[in-house]
Order: sequence, then C-alpha cells, then structure tokens
Amino acid sequence: MEEIEKIIKNILGINPEILRQAQERLDSLTKPLGSLGRLEELAKQICGITGKVSPSLKNKVIFTLAADHGVTDEGISAYPKEVTAQMVYNFLSGGAAINVLARHVGAKVIVVDIGVAEDLKPDPKLIIRKINYGTKNMARGQAMTTEEAVKAIKMGTEIFDEELKNGIDILGTGEMGIGNTTAASAITACFTNKPVEEITGRGAGLNDSGLKNKIDVIKKSLSLNKPDPSDPIDVLSKVGGFEIAGLVGIILAAASKKIPIVIDGFISTAAALVAFKIDPKVKDYMIAAHKSQEGGHKIILEHIGLKPLLDLDLRLGEGTGGALGIGLADAAIKILTQMATFKSANVSEKKE
Repeated sequence: MEEIEKIIKNILGINPEILRQAQERLDSLTKPLGSLGRLEELAKQICGITGKVSPSLKNKVIFTLAADHGVTDEGISAYPKEVTAQMVYNFLSGGAAINVLARHVGAKVIVVDIGVAEDLKPDPKLIIRKINYGTKNMARGQAMTTEEAVKAIKMGTEIFDEELKNGIDILGTGEMGIGNTTAASAITACFTNKPVEEITGRGAGLNDSGLKNKIDVIKKSLSLNKPDPSDPIDVLSKVGGFEIAGLVGIILAAASKKIPIVIDGFISTAAALVAFKIDPKVKDYMIAAHKSQEGGHKIILEHIGLKPLLDLDLRLGEGTGGALGIGLADAAIKILTQMATFKSANVSEKKE
C-alpha cells in the first residue's frame, strides 16, 4: 500500500484560478453566454484538471482490462466464462465495438489480461499482467486475498505509467469479464447501502429466473464475506474483480498526473466508486461518459455526485461509452480553443 499512498498524496485539488480563466475565455466566444451548455462545463473541467487554459487532447487512450470471476460457477451470467478470453481476441483483431468507436474518435485501445482464467496466446497488442486465473467464487468465500487486491491496484498504476511514456492527454476506462456486473453490484450495495434488488440488473441478458438467482448470490456473498464499507480494499478483495481493481489503480494514477478520466459504464463506475472511497479528491478528475441501463450505475453516479454526459441505453462496457465521452471532450476543447472571440471576429457583443 505504500506506493499507492504515495500516488494519493499527489492527487491535488483543482486550481480555481484556471477555472476562472477558462470561464472568461468561454464567455468571450462568439455565442450567447452559456449557450453550449454541458460542452462549456466539460471544457472548463478539463482546463481545471490539466491546469491549462488551452489544453490539447491529442493523445487519447482507452484502457480495457479483462479478467474472469469465480462467481460464474453460480450461474449468474447468460454467457459462459470462456467468452472473456474470446472477446479479448476480438479486441486484438479490431472487431469489437470498442475498436470501432475508438477508431471513430481517434483513441488508442490498450488491452490488458489482468486475470483471464486461461493462458492467452501472445500478441504484441496484448499486455499480460495476470494476477491470478480469475477470482475465487465470492459466494463461497472472498474473491481475492488482500495482497491480490493491492497488487491489482498497483498493477493498474504500472500499466498507466508504461503508457504515459507514449503520451496521454485524456483516458477512458473499459473492461471485459463475464460475471463482472455481479461483482460491481456487490461493491455498489456495500458502499451505498441500497437494496441489492434496486442495484442489480440483467447484465448481458439474464431472464427473470436468472436475475433472481443473481440477486440471491449477491446477497449470499455479502452476508458470507461481510465486506467493511469503511475499508475500500476490504470490499474490493471480498467481492471485487481483478479488472475492477486494476481500473482503480489507473484512475488514481491518472488523477495524480492531472489527466482527465472518462468513466465508462457500470463496472468502470464501480471501480471509480472504490477509487473515490480511497480518496474523494479523484471525483474532480472524473468525467461520467453516460448512464447505462444498469440500475446500479445511476446509484453510483448519484452517490459520487457525477453528472453523465449521455443516456443512450448502453450496457456493453469495454470502454464504448468512454470512447463517446472522449469524443465529446475533444469537441468541447476544440470549441474553447478554436472558436473566435467577439473581439477577434469583430462581432458586436450583447447590449447591457
């Protein structure tokens, strides 16, 4: 934990003077005050995060972390766990939704095996940082050891640092792991104290009986493991996942380097919730890309106090919503930096 604590010490508050300067610039552009709404808010937030009044978002990166979950043994998913590995190969071949949307917004996708339940074939586009071959079945005991949880967070920080050498101006979070909505639901229930029934959704497409079983398994897991909501590492180790823990590390590391973090869907936002519980200051560095169909996603966003940019009924993960959010962030910064001012365009301003 010592290295993680060093990173947390470097997460500072947003500079109010930069926010003031950004607002002044936005108000000088050739448009009625505030007429570009959330895009203006987004541009201002990114200025505050980066500490720059005219930031550039040239290097866009989406981290998609993959891991398996032992709780799939309880029949909580409509898909077999083998799909995790199969989808990783799909990411590597460029055929998944995240690849398409990342190409659309000009983002690089970093694919990481942080806990897939089988050995994947080597690929130059695949980073292998396997903590273990999936978590244990949290309905029978804790998902991972405390040491594994800390190691996975630290691994996330290292993955971030490796890519930072190539340049990161904005990043998106993404994941792949059959069974991970179950882990995300358990984490959410623990921290928000909301009913499991209200949090838990159908994931990749459960029917009514499957959903009931999933809810029962989450309740059983929470009752058995008794995760302590005052200890984020305890919650993560008892009912979390390796990809969730890795994303926690990426979020903390990015905040410490003043890089905007575009949070994707339910699982990514569960990781954001853990990071927020470790250090609430990370909230200022987070941009919620969207609100998904999962009921628990809205609950986390409200708990942290994040306002989603989009509501498109997405429920895929992978970083797909994050890619769309990065596209909006890019548009917001281009408005800030490329639009003419009233003075430069020789346009008359509003009469007082």
